[in-house]
Amino acid sequence: MAEKSFYDVLGVSKDASENDIKKAYRKLVRKYHPDVSKAKDADEKIAEINNAYETLRDPEKRAQYDAMQDNPFAGAGGFGGSGGFGGSGGFGGAGGQGGFRWEDIKDQFGEGAPFGSGSFRFDDIFSAFGAGRGGAKSSHQSAQSGFEGYDHFGNAFQQAGPMPGQDQHAEISVSLDSVYKGDDYSIKLNVPTRQSDGTVSHEQKTLKIKIPKGITEGKQIRLSGQGAASYGGGKNGDLFLKVIIEHDDNIRLEGTDVYQTVNITPWEAALGEKINVSTPAGTFGVTIPKNSKSGSHLRVKGKGIPAKQAGDLYLTLNIVNPEVSTEAQQQAYEALKQSFADITIKR
Repeated sequence: MAEKSFYDVLGVSKDASENDIKKAYRKLVRKYHPDVSKAKDADEKIAEINNAYETLRDPEKRAQYDAMQDNPFAGAGGFGGSGGFGGSGGFGGAGGQGGFRWEDIKDQFGEGAPFGSGSFRFDDIFSAFGAGRGGAKSSHQSAQSGFEGYDHFGNAFQQAGPMPGQDQHAEISVSLDSVYKGDDYSIKLNVPTRQSDGTVSHEQKTLKIKIPKGITEGKQIRLSGQGAASYGGGKNGDLFLKVIIEHDDNIRLEGTDVYQTVNITPWEAALGEKINVSTPAGTFGVTIPKNSKSGSHLRVKGKGIPAKQAGDLYLTLNIVNPEVSTEAQQQAYEALKQSFADITIKR
């Protein structure tokens, strides 16, 4: 029975858009993640899903995969897993054991293939099976550096050793304080590991991560060799962590600039007073200009995220009217009202 294609794994059609592929992947990850799913084969499912997504999300890899699906005898093995290329069940250049078997040729070309009629040549079969499964070498093949040759359509290909494991992508939430100062974080991950029998198991690892001072929202931290295991004995893929910055509700980030809402009293806004403000850059004094209005900004240069080119800190003023709770406060508001009796407010 033919193995499922990467499109079947994600449950999308072959002409699915990048957005459709991404939506399908996220839905499946939420369903089968080992920390959530109760399915016995959740680990294998998530590895299969990740493998399919990492190929189809990349336009270049997807094009190569589609070409190999349309031409299954090209043999330049490169996609491990459920697609059947380059893995233990395929005939790609990654190499199995024992050389050619008649059963392999019969399965691929059919029992009645007319070898005596001139329709097939040994060179065709040699190319179709990716220059052998660990058997005899051609003049194009090298045990150290893989092989290069031509498929049975005359297209050149090259396989430079075992394919590395797939890169993995995740998110890491860090505090704004850590961004300003730099920090060390520890995270726990279920890392897929390929066993000698070809199965995938997951082991929990604790990774220590350095959060660089001045990193901005959406940037990625690369952890070399912490991605998926290789199918053919190559290097592990890398793990890319997208940075999500956590901050208080009164703060907004725009690149390296930080916007912070600061509450002030009506008299501070009207009279112009110096106040102390607690910010991600520390606590310091700022002077409120006379007759300030709600929504106006005070710019503090260079106090934004301390990247290579530091951003600015913008303090957005918000005038707050204190609640009246005593007779004296009631009288104070009445006196204020009388003092501004001739003022007309546009409404």
